[in-house]
Amino acid sequence: MNVDNRYTGLINRYRKHLPVSADTRLISLGEGNTPLIRLKNIPALLGKNIDIYVKYEGLNPTGSFKDRGMTMAVTKAVEEGSKAIICASTGNTSAAAAAYAARAGIKAFVLIPEGKIAMGKLAQAMMYGAITLQIRGNFDDGMELVKEVAAHAPVTIVNSVNPYRLQGQKTAAFEIVEELGRAPDYHCLPVGNAGNITAHWIGYCEYSTPLGEKVTDSCSFCNGDCQFACSPVISSRPKMVGYQAAGSAPFVRGGPVKNPETVATAIRIGNPQSYDQALKVMNESGGWFDELSDQEILDTQRLLAMSEGIFCEPASAASLGGAIRDIKSGKIPEGSVIVCTLTGNGLKDPDTAIGQCQSSVLKTIDATLDQVRDSILQSMGV
Repeated sequence: MNVDNRYTGLINRYRKHLPVSADTRLISLGEGNTPLIRLKNIPALLGKNIDIYVKYEGLNPTGSFKDRGMTMAVTKAVEEGSKAIICASTGNTSAAAAAYAARAGIKAFVLIPEGKIAMGKLAQAMMYGAITLQIRGNFDDGMELVKEVAAHAPVTIVNSVNPYRLQGQKTAAFEIVEELGRAPDYHCLPVGNAGNITAHWIGYCEYSTPLGEKVTDSCSFCNGDCQFACSPVISSRPKMVGYQAAGSAPFVRGGPVKNPETVATAIRIGNPQSYDQALKVMNESGGWFDELSDQEILDTQRLLAMSEGIFCEPASAASLGGAIRDIKSGKIPEGSVIVCTLTGNGLKDPDTAIGQCQSSVLKTIDATLDQVRDSILQSMGV
């Protein structure tokens, strides 16, 4: 059996585009290489000549896009001699940090807001063995504490303020370009801490800029003097569009939101750490930020599941929900190629999913042929 061609993770695949050497010990769980799925039924429901793809990052090892950044952050932490990592999290970062720390054989400390994290994500962090600290505060409080603690303890921060995180996450843009054979016209993402939308833009810029030319001002790793740009793979870049939950929309409000609230827990962040970089992304790409209500987000989550068979967590649905609204209004014109990133798997937050579906699809009946048959016929309208 030949295993030489086995996929071994995004660092190996994109090594020449990442800050690693031949001697770097890679901490990987086979992340990346997630499917880009072309939607069939939702465009038909819209009645628009539009091409919509979803990048399903929920099929990463811990169920979210965070694995892309965490493989790089933990790889570099280990290379630099770190024995412990720390993060603040709304859930997905804690799961990824805990898993990759376990893989590396180092300790993980995670700070999460008490009562504000989906149970699937909490279970992951605990099962992977992280020291999990619930704080009486929100994510933004936790983030400030993490930065303070890191200045006084031998731990490496693996939130997106760590520049290696975005280096890993930019690889999603590489995969999209390689599958489409081009850049999309619009790339829509849910926005919380704003690192992911920044990372994707960095990836598109690196794939479209000749070596030696200015790449983007949004990259804090190399501040525009990019060592990874090469012969351009694409000739155009997408407009980047970021959608936030209405109760947690600092980009729409023009500044921090003190007490963010939304059912989309993954983007319940009032003071994004990549705020300035993401504004540069919008200026450079010609894109925009917008917001959705919690009901719009949940309606889109269910529409995607029931129409296309794709189950994402609530925050993920913001990208598609916003795109649908902008397609209907004409802000995104017909004939466009659109990619919507689905950042996390629906199994991350089963309670929210069950809560909005239980009354319509879950029925309790007797274990008899008549009741099963009658229920089927009734549901089919026969």
